[in-house]
Amino acid sequence: MTDSTASTPTYLGAMIRPSSTRFLPPTAPSAPRPPLSPSWFAAVMGTGIVANAAVTLPRSLPGLRAAATVVWVGAVLLLVVLAVGCLRDRDPAALRSHAADPVVAQFFGAPPMALLTVGAGALLLGRGVIGFDAALDLDRVLWSLGTVLGLATACTVPYLMVTRHRFAPDAAFGGWLMPVVPPMVSAATGALLVPHTPPGQLRLTLLLGCYAMLGLGLVAALLVLTILYGRLVHHDAPTGAMVPTVWIGLGALGQAVTALGALATAAPSTLPALYARGAEVLALLGGILVWGFALLWLALATALTARTLRAGLPFAPTWWSFIFPFGALVTATSTLAARTDAVLFVWPAVVFYALLVLAWIVVGGRTLRHIATRTVPSAASRELINSPG
Repeated sequence: MTDSTASTPTYLGAMIRPSSTRFLPPTAPSAPRPPLSPSWFAAVMGTGIVANAAVTLPRSLPGLRAAATVVWVGAVLLLVVLAVGCLRDRDPAALRSHAADPVVAQFFGAPPMALLTVGAGALLLGRGVIGFDAALDLDRVLWSLGTVLGLATACTVPYLMVTRHRFAPDAAFGGWLMPVVPPMVSAATGALLVPHTPPGQLRLTLLLGCYAMLGLGLVAALLVLTILYGRLVHHDAPTGAMVPTVWIGLGALGQAVTALGALATAAPSTLPALYARGAEVLALLGGILVWGFALLWLALATALTARTLRAGLPFAPTWWSFIFPFGALVTATSTLAARTDAVLFVWPAVVFYALLVLAWIVVGGRTLRHIATRTVPSAASRELINSPG
């Protein structure tokens, strides 16, 4: 994602910025930006959840776990490559430049979710590769780092939106969910660490902290979904590369259901029996209610995507917005299937996962082709990159 100057929006921002969003000039216009936008970490999120979701399925196939482990290793390697690239090109002025962009700043939520997803995969799949103790340590490190970064993003980006960025009424897009979803991912993945945490106050703090982060992310996500729905109803439908970001709403809802189920599973080892049973009830009934809303959002996102495909849907990193959210729907459906063994959830989880793998292959292939063909930007691409949006 190379930019010619720091004062111009990134390729991602130029691709999906609503015409009414006004770009806030960065503090140091002469400093070059790093070649990687934080949005590229969505590729790690998507690849990681393809691996993790395979473990949660109510029905499995021979060799599926082994294949999922290979995919998880790929997610680890991709995370390392992107992290090294960002560290190599670290520049405080460039970071401020990204933060000043009202579109690109939203995707600061991608790196922490990438860390959390890969960390959860270490505990679910990595133990067969690096051993249980190393997998547990890796998950603890990545979860801690991802949680700290996610909470910082959830607080900082909304603050920037209120105090620095300026938006017209039709500027809302699905990317506004990215900063507030990481705490929900921390809640869902942190529940996996609860049984491996020493009993007592430390384990109790972890469990209750995960519930608090679930509340933080879910309430904030519902507020953003309300704003986004109002934008969809009252203004022109999104077009082009901004359409895939509508799917991020599905990811927020799916993560809520997944987190409720994971926390309810961890609760009996920590909470009194009465509250543990309450957590089980909340996970099932609350999870079904949110899952129903997720299906409504799935139908809306699918219809908008089909509408855009007929007019032409240009490739952008936002295509990865299809993958992680749909993967969250898979884990949510699998969570409910595990609790009920109901056909209503069992077979949809399997079908959703098959569609997830297919979508991941398509988006991954387009990404590789995009990287290979963008070594020398075309005149049209240069014009897009330098456009003020």
